[in-house]
Amino acid sequence: MKEEQIEKLRGVVRDCVSKHLYSSAIFFADKVAAVTADPADIYMQAQALYLGRHYRRAFHLLNASQIVLRDLRFRYLAAKCLEELKEWDQCLLMLGDAKVDEYGNITDTKDYNTMYLDKDGEDREINIISAICFLRGKAYEALENRAHARLWYKAAIKADPLCYEALECLIEGHMLTCEEETNLLATLQFGSEDGWLSLFYACLTKKYDKENVVEAKFRELEEEVSNTKSSDKSLCTLKNNTDLLACKADYYHQCGEYQKCFELTSILLEKDPFHLKCTLVHLAAAMELGHSNELYLMSCNLVKDYPQKALSWFAVGSYYYCIKKYDQSRRYFSKATSLDGTFAPAWIGCGNAYAAQEEGDQAMSAYRTASRLFPGCHLPTLYIGMEYMRTHSFKLAEQFFMQAKVICPSDPLVYNELGVVAYHMKEYKKAVWWFEKTLAHVPSSLSEMWEPTLVNLAHALRKLKKYNEAIIYYEKALALSTRSLSTYAGLAYTYHLQDNYTSAITYYHKALWLKPDDLFCTEMLTLALADECRHVIDPKVELIRTQLFT
Repeated sequence: MKEEQIEKLRGVVRDCVSKHLYSSAIFFADKVAAVTADPADIYMQAQALYLGRHYRRAFHLLNASQIVLRDLRFRYLAAKCLEELKEWDQCLLMLGDAKVDEYGNITDTKDYNTMYLDKDGEDREINIISAICFLRGKAYEALENRAHARLWYKAAIKADPLCYEALECLIEGHMLTCEEETNLLATLQFGSEDGWLSLFYACLTKKYDKENVVEAKFRELEEEVSNTKSSDKSLCTLKNNTDLLACKADYYHQCGEYQKCFELTSILLEKDPFHLKCTLVHLAAAMELGHSNELYLMSCNLVKDYPQKALSWFAVGSYYYCIKKYDQSRRYFSKATSLDGTFAPAWIGCGNAYAAQEEGDQAMSAYRTASRLFPGCHLPTLYIGMEYMRTHSFKLAEQFFMQAKVICPSDPLVYNELGVVAYHMKEYKKAVWWFEKTLAHVPSSLSEMWEPTLVNLAHALRKLKKYNEAIIYYEKALALSTRSLSTYAGLAYTYHLQDNYTSAITYYHKALWLKPDDLFCTEMLTLALADECRHVIDPKVELIRTQLFT
């Protein structure tokens, strides 16, 4: 067979692969490899077999070649075959010995000092070392060694910042704390033309900064892409990119703007109804807003389209949680964890469903599992603290809240819980300090979500007899929500302590309008009325008394 015919057949193989005609690709690649015995043609045949899902045959072909341990492409493809066969120990063995330090730097590269033959390499190909590190991380994660997996994912993204999958596993698997994510991004060596990618990665990390800081990141990213050279500037923008908008929606959810988040995700899912990352944020926002109909429709569609995905059954669990059927809810959350043990929302949802029924031991078990699996997520530790606080184990609760603060020092909810536990321990000065830190860490303008924090701060100030300051915060809380019994009762009691009986009576009445059978307000209203009668004498009554006794 002439060289021209062989080259033509190679072109046929590549075309078959591009058209997903894998049996045809395998047929012609086999003939080319038989004629030439060229390592590049053997690799092409193995790749066609891999794409055609003939993993065992592809591995045998690669392993039988004399070059498999000398060419990194051969070794990597052989390991990929073993990955598909779920033979994880053999996969690691095929990838060779290597060591990595805690910062993701490869310290032993003797197995990587080999040939790398690639006739069809692109100008911007991803470093093969990065791909190998990523596959090693996947193998360790499958073997439930998440500590090693985390190191190899870090090594993969450091070896080549274009290996997005490694960063995705680190972020979605909650393997890094806020500080570790920031430090990792700072060490990545981006190309001069990849400034936009650096900004995009920064937007993907945990977003507890102030609103103006996060919004500035998004604007900078949009401007960075717009500044690229193009004859049509309108085409060079990521402003309407689905991934970027999903990232914004995630930020809105994290800072408690659930309605804004829900509206944005609704628009995105109309544009791309199968964007699963956006779907997860949409489900979370719908549950916070109590949109049970939306959750029902979403869960039905997801179960129909993705019956083997954890997200689908998490959606079903979210629906039942929203309508307060917690037994069914935790059953579906558990199903989601059985399908994907690394799906953090399902573990937390399962714990929350148990906690809603005050089944503390089972809730703690779910939270502890989540805390062990996702060391970069502070929520399981925070919820463990809440469970301890519910059982009045305040010292233990405080310890877990402090652990959550170490993992994520920017989440205002952590500071709020520290303030609550300090209040329960009668450490009112410390409680005031934590509540003030909570308000300082709120990323956007105060919403109704933070009304309880203002009330708690006012309660603590009242305990310290700082009545005027307490009144200011009660009134701020009323500006956010006018249907809080605690706010009206606290404000009334504060006025009562100041001997301002008229205002106290007014607010006791407003509290009783919200809950007519409230025992505290009923008793205190009676006392306030009696106190007012004793201390305030109507001028007309005084005049009559003077006339009678003179």
